[in-house]
Amino acid sequence: MPIYEYRCADCRELSTIFVRSARVAAAPACVACGSARLTRVMSAVARLRTDQDVLDEHGRPGLDGRAGDGYRDPRQIGRWVEQRFEQYGLDLPPETREMIDAAREGELPGPVDAL
Repeated sequence: MPIYEYRCADCRELSTIFVRSARVAAAPACVACGSARLTRVMSAVARLRTDQDVLDEHGRPGLDGRAGDGYRDPRQIGRWVEQRFEQYGLDLPPETREMIDAAREGELPGPVDAL
């Protein structure tokens, strides 16, 4: 059951169309304007990245455990925080857990105000 993407010639919006069978010709319509003037486009492809892929691409913490230039990915900073809390036998505060989970989903926190 393929999913195809089409670009509308009238409004230029991208429509994603689920097709029950690749053998049956579909008559897709634009989900934004209803036009039938669509052109099929190449869909984006995603690849699952392993923890090692992330480390290879973004570095790892310094040997002294401080986050520096070695950290360019929020998932690594969150992993480091989790490890430190576990190392010291402390429970991770719920607010910290929420921030780490949000960063892993790509939602970066805003700048921190200086006191």
